[in-house]
Amino acid sequence: MTTHLLQLPEVDLAYDVRGPLPATDGRPPLLMIGQPMDAAGFAVLASLFPDRTVVTYDPRGLGRSTRKDGRVDHVPETQAADLHALIEALGAGPVEIFASSGGAITALALVTAHPGDVTTLVAHEPPLIHVLPDAEAVERARAAVRDVYEAKGWGAGMAAFMAMTSWKGELTDEYFAEPAPDPAAFGMPAEDDGERGDPLLSDRSWAVSAYRPDVAALTAAPTRLVIAVGEESLDVFTGRTSAATAELLGQEATVFPSHHGGFLGGEYGYAGQPEAFARKLREVLDAGR
Repeated sequence: MTTHLLQLPEVDLAYDVRGPLPATDGRPPLLMIGQPMDAAGFAVLASLFPDRTVVTYDPRGLGRSTRKDGRVDHVPETQAADLHALIEALGAGPVEIFASSGGAITALALVTAHPGDVTTLVAHEPPLIHVLPDAEAVERARAAVRDVYEAKGWGAGMAAFMAMTSWKGELTDEYFAEPAPDPAAFGMPAEDDGERGDPLLSDRSWAVSAYRPDVAALTAAPTRLVIAVGEESLDVFTGRTSAATAELLGQEATVFPSHHGGFLGGEYGYAGQPEAFARKLREVLDAGR
């Protein structure tokens, strides 16, 4: 693996390349992207593709990538422009992309703006609020997570986030009647560390979950689009957004092993089934050849 720094006017983007560029296997590079997760989260999954040239990166303002634009918010169209610049810098496009969570939204924005950049996009559980019938309730719940985080810190905020994202089905009055969850019930610390800049729990990433996909542009693009969902996520927030997004694009979501972090090893305490996940991802990518 080699690590590089792409210096752009607004950001210095750190990225890693595993394998040769240009690739020697006749396949395009495979980019793995997340949001707000950085490249470190793909270490296990990337290791399961030793025959491919795999590229991972840290989105602007996250991990090793340093912003120079004076902002702290995360916007899909801005992240997509960064990805476009990265693909151009690689000199090996168009590429294949596996994108998870907010990274899947960034990738949809990339295909919308630069459809020639991507041959196949596997968009895993994009948390797009406005594709849901209960979008207004989800926005209310998202604001409540932010409010708890602002009032009590990371542990309380993360517990509220996990309660929201693990709720099965639409968010009803029953959900909002639930008491604030105890951080200890989710293995989270109760003490407040004083930080308030978490991209997941603050409102800094609200533009990501509020993104509205351009269905006409996406369906007109030459990119092969696959919306993926974990088998354990089907009834919860990101499973519901995946199914609804797939329906908008005239398809059914492709079911992958495990949950929202199904490609993770045990390094974050949220282990999925990375070997099985990699096999499914390989199958889906190979189907597009």
